[in-house]
Amino acid sequence: MTAHLQTGFRQSWRNHLPTAFLNPLRLALAGLLIGSPMARLGAAEAQLERNFLHPPDAARPWVFWFWLNGNITREGITADLEAMKRAGIGGVLIMEVDQGTPAGPIAFMSDEWRALFQHVTTEATRLGLEVSMNNDAGWNGSGGPWVPLDKAMQVIVTSETRVPGGGKFEAVLPMPRANKGFYRDIAVMAFPTPKVVPNVDDRVFNFPAKSVSWSYISGYSTGTDREAKVPAEVMIDPAKILDLTKQTDAGGKLVWEAPALAAAGDWTVVRFGHTFSGAESHPAPAAGIGPECDKLSKEGIEAHFNGLIGKLIKDSGPLAGKAFAATHVDSWEIGGQNWTPKMREEFKRLRGYDMLPFLPALTGRFIGSVDTTERFLWDLRQTVSELMSENYIGHLAKLAHAHGLRLSMEAYGTPALDMDVINHVDEPVCEFWWSGGGRLDWTLKAMASAAHVNGRPIVGAEAFTSNRRERWRGHPANIKARGDRVFCGGVNRFIIHRYAMQPWVEDRRPGMSMGPYGLHYERTQTWWETSKAWHQY
Repeated sequence: MTAHLQTGFRQSWRNHLPTAFLNPLRLALAGLLIGSPMARLGAAEAQLERNFLHPPDAARPWVFWFWLNGNITREGITADLEAMKRAGIGGVLIMEVDQGTPAGPIAFMSDEWRALFQHVTTEATRLGLEVSMNNDAGWNGSGGPWVPLDKAMQVIVTSETRVPGGGKFEAVLPMPRANKGFYRDIAVMAFPTPKVVPNVDDRVFNFPAKSVSWSYISGYSTGTDREAKVPAEVMIDPAKILDLTKQTDAGGKLVWEAPALAAAGDWTVVRFGHTFSGAESHPAPAAGIGPECDKLSKEGIEAHFNGLIGKLIKDSGPLAGKAFAATHVDSWEIGGQNWTPKMREEFKRLRGYDMLPFLPALTGRFIGSVDTTERFLWDLRQTVSELMSENYIGHLAKLAHAHGLRLSMEAYGTPALDMDVINHVDEPVCEFWWSGGGRLDWTLKAMASAAHVNGRPIVGAEAFTSNRRERWRGHPANIKARGDRVFCGGVNRFIIHRYAMQPWVEDRRPGMSMGPYGLHYERTQTWWETSKAWHQY
């Protein structure tokens, strides 16, 4: 099959180029045009044909190699990798997950686990395979028990107190919500209580901070003349917003002479703070569950990198940057964040003004006007995008590169702009499903286009992901057509989803499985030993 396909391609390739170009002109001028654009074009054509007939190792497909809840053995690692080598697989992307498999004896990142990872890199070197380690346990984000809460993803939380004007106020302001007991103050702000209070639900605190005027405030029309449709009584005059932070002690006690207001009005005092967002690594084995690192600060990803990938790099010694070739960030399933300890300084650096007077907008209120409020929220979203790109993915790439590792990523669906993120990624990865999962073909063009713009030679794909409908029924013959379509979309490396680690040397068919997800694509399959032609194709 492979030889037939290659021959047909070679004939098609030549038939679609002018004969005069391919033959007499090229031959006649070859001696005169060495080093010329035409000679280089001819050399490129020849190299393309050679690579097609004899693909380099970099062109071989990979697999997502799922380790299942501590069920790992040295013998199983060797048997799996040898089976992959026989079948023509080029590399593995390791993810350890908990998908209902009874817990095995090897705890994630224990001394025994790390020794087995060293065995992986040694065996990969022997077999000529490459290894990428997912950036955490589970299949998304960057987190684990080694990430302290002060370097985890942060969100703004608030409490509100009504204070009558024209008198002294002395009391402890209610402390806002504190996830896992972690809370830090940001500021205390006061403003005259508007006569009309917008009806806002708690979703306004989630990131991205969407359009306050229409998305989450009921009762106002969605017409084009937005200013005219929002009552003036809702607006907060920015000149009347007071910063009471210095009048509030570390315990939240405010001592304040509240100025008198017209018509005996009240002040609304808001205590702003930030807490852990609650996002944790998942679906991870128990030993790998922990807070997702702060995606807006370099300190966040450094804490995580040092707790996981940095240790594996040290364990791998000279094989780091060789057999241990890469790390990976997979699908974004951890929500968002709208704060980091240096947010105020970073916002001013990037946007040129102080965000503090506009914090009440994050409670669903209007500051000055609809337009002013929306512009601030836009600036906040842009700041989060840039900080995530620069301090999370950008810095992770630098940390990986310092040790010779590449970074791959499913760089879409994040709170940041896709192109801002993808600019830092060595190998963009899209995804497509064979059964279930919805239509994700748009990710193919997005990642292929980004790779083309940035000159990246590899466009990966989480390939043939499936749901419970697969049931051992997927095989090379009935997945091929789907794969051909994806090749046409710009992908040149399949990372087949998935190969479940088989901890036994002898075949125990059908063997270990990763719950209901993915093709059953491992050495226990009846067709495994005959799959090499498919991988070569």
